[in-house]
Amino acid sequence: MAPMGIRLSPLCITLFCLLGVGVIYHLYAGVLSSRIASFRLKSTVDLRELLALSMEAAVQGGREVKRIREDNTLEEKSKGKTKEGDSEKLTLGDLNSHRKMFYLIKNTYPYIQVNSEEHANAEGEATVWTRIIPEEILAKISGGKEVPAERITVWIDPLDATQEYTENLQKYVTTMVCVAVDGDPVIGVIHKPFTGHTVWGFVGEGSNVVPRASYNTNFPKVIISRSHSGKVKSFVQVAFGNNTEIIPAGGAGVLSTVRVIFGPYVNTPNDLGPLRSEPNRDHLGRWSEYGSLSAKGYKVLALLDPTDEEQDTADIYIHVTYIKKWDICAGDAILRSLGGQMTTLKGEHIDYSGTEGNKGGLLASIKTDHKALVKRLPPWEENKEQ
Repeated sequence: MAPMGIRLSPLCITLFCLLGVGVIYHLYAGVLSSRIASFRLKSTVDLRELLALSMEAAVQGGREVKRIREDNTLEEKSKGKTKEGDSEKLTLGDLNSHRKMFYLIKNTYPYIQVNSEEHANAEGEATVWTRIIPEEILAKISGGKEVPAERITVWIDPLDATQEYTENLQKYVTTMVCVAVDGDPVIGVIHKPFTGHTVWGFVGEGSNVVPRASYNTNFPKVIISRSHSGKVKSFVQVAFGNNTEIIPAGGAGVLSTVRVIFGPYVNTPNDLGPLRSEPNRDHLGRWSEYGSLSAKGYKVLALLDPTDEEQDTADIYIHVTYIKKWDICAGDAILRSLGGQMTTLKGEHIDYSGTEGNKGGLLASIKTDHKALVKRLPPWEENKEQ
């Protein structure tokens, strides 16, 4: 006698299918919830690790900047006009450095906000951070400083001083990374690709650079951004002396050095005539000067103890026009880590959250009475140069 077959009704089959779906749902729901919980735990960032990552990003970007300059494959073009009417240069060095820096940070911490000067529509780099923390950081910075990712904004400048870069004025070129927490600059990294030196600062924790021994704020050396209207020169004259004479000097169209002399005599390395027979002094035998460059990172480093023989020095850094936050955030953090300040011309701290621009100009100093410097500045309309 043949064994009897078991026949299931359509209703039973439906019930079994629903039961199976329910079991699968609960299994996957548990896995999904654990994944979400894990993601939430990982959405906090250790700031010491982020400092090490920022250094690595700046160095990797710097390698691209140096390689392309040495290979002379800049592929230079203009990406438009600045607010001052100058051509804003873009090179392959800018773009390749951006890709290295941006994607190294985003691949490591995909849930933090990263703002870059460049916005290349290109495939991302498959770069992964090794999570190796340099010994100099381990020696100075303790771990365990966790911050929720949503409070962090990272600003990167893949190639600061592109104009100078195209003219092979290597000493002015830097790559920069800044980490802001709730809009306050906390970590700053400035890397010099052609010397290989990296400067960093962590507010409240330490830095690998120090201020100079002394600064002159009575008759200071003031480093400024390039001016095309002369208004910034007048601004400096009103603040620091009525008899200021300004003598621009530079090569290949770049105002690489401008000396402001307080008094009737001038003296520059490139002799300009009879006025050079006397030093750059006022009636009391004192003198001041400023340099004019587009390199924002370089100008901040000029306020510190020089990292190499070619680094110029200054006592104050002033900028009077609109400026992007990726140009200044890293320098602001480094100055703050050393007890210095970078504010608007009105003495207000700069907020590094939200929009990319700072309209209030800036004044940077260290080991000085910053508030007293602010009071010496003449009024400046925020929209005057925009």
